[in-house]
Amino acid sequence: MPHPLSDLVVHTVTKPADAPAERLDADILVVGAGIAGLSAAIQARRLGRDVVLADALPVLGGQCVNSMIGLFCGIYGNAPDYRQLTHGIFGELFAALEKTDDLHYNRTHTQTVTYDEVALGRWFENIVDELGIRVVLGASVSGVGIEGGVIERVDFATRFGPVSVTARGLVDATGDAALAWEAGLPCQVPDRTVWGSQQIRLEGLDESGKPEPAELVARVDEKAAQYGLVRRDGLAFFFPGRDTAVMNMTHVEAPLGAVEAADAQLRGRAQADRVVEFLRREFPAAFRNARVRAYGFPGRRQTRWLAAAHRLTLDEVRGETRFEDAVARTAWPVELHDRVEGYVWETFGPDHVHYVPLRSMLSPRARNLVAAGRCVDGDAAALSSVRVMGPCSAMGLAAAHALDLTLGEDVHQIDLTALRDRVRENVEG
Repeated sequence: MPHPLSDLVVHTVTKPADAPAERLDADILVVGAGIAGLSAAIQARRLGRDVVLADALPVLGGQCVNSMIGLFCGIYGNAPDYRQLTHGIFGELFAALEKTDDLHYNRTHTQTVTYDEVALGRWFENIVDELGIRVVLGASVSGVGIEGGVIERVDFATRFGPVSVTARGLVDATGDAALAWEAGLPCQVPDRTVWGSQQIRLEGLDESGKPEPAELVARVDEKAAQYGLVRRDGLAFFFPGRDTAVMNMTHVEAPLGAVEAADAQLRGRAQADRVVEFLRREFPAAFRNARVRAYGFPGRRQTRWLAAAHRLTLDEVRGETRFEDAVARTAWPVELHDRVEGYVWETFGPDHVHYVPLRSMLSPRARNLVAAGRCVDGDAAALSSVRVMGPCSAMGLAAAHALDLTLGEDVHQIDLTALRDRVRENVEG
């Protein structure tokens, strides 16, 4: 029987002048759905809390999925033991991706983990759905209601209209401290650009012909001017057996202005195209037939972060300062991209571990907000060593526990003994 197309009625509508915002209420609102925000939201939900998770992107996963980082860093200690320093979601996550061959372990000075970003994104989406976490995507913070240091409401602008969320506890996992900034809380910015990266995933490669890392860096340094390359070094993260690689060979600005950010993205992609031309010509054995499968969203390393109760310092990183309120740890090097042509890379010894204290995640002017991820407080060099995915995930988990223990009270007055018991796996052993 033919479908009755004539039954489909079209209505003419206009937006009402007093159209109300969509309103949600939750125990905990997590703003930012990267590795830190997802870890916070998942843990908070598993603690029985009603959770809303919001992100400015139209998809979950933040930079770890959408910027094509391609590599989990900072989860493991240094050679020769490679002990695991961060746990939380990684046990179940790694087990799931291992089953589908979407994960590969690399051992050099430390252990990193190559992953397929599509598989990772779907894993996050599935677990968020299974747990019943309410999600608001494409949502940029447009206003914050704060009274007496208590954030009572966060307003978002979306393409579908305004959304307003009330919550008793909040996590700023935006990367750029967008929630803290809109709340009028003091933030930090670097006195010069910390460069981001335009990652690309290439396909059609011949892994058997891939250059050694030192050879790639030397050739980039030699031929950068000839090809119009900005950064004079670079990394290729090949996924074994798939003839694909994520290329980390660009330096792009990461401004906080809307028009400037869009312009930087376009320039970054043009820069990445020049990288592909360089690779095809200079390393044809591996890259002769290289094609760009995908351009990542702009990768941002250090832009704006919270001015917290404690600023983590480079001396504390180098000295392995063990804080009474430590909630995360890593052995990742100081990796400061504060020069356009390259970056600082200061590695540590085999037993080195440095820590992030809860105080570096708390604003002195907010009673129910915890920052997590790359917008926690540190001097530029210290932050460069703790903004990678291992400690960022641990900070997200700790944020969920801190708010669960203090919901409706002042997070600064937390029972540290109770918190230590909950995050022990990520700071001891």
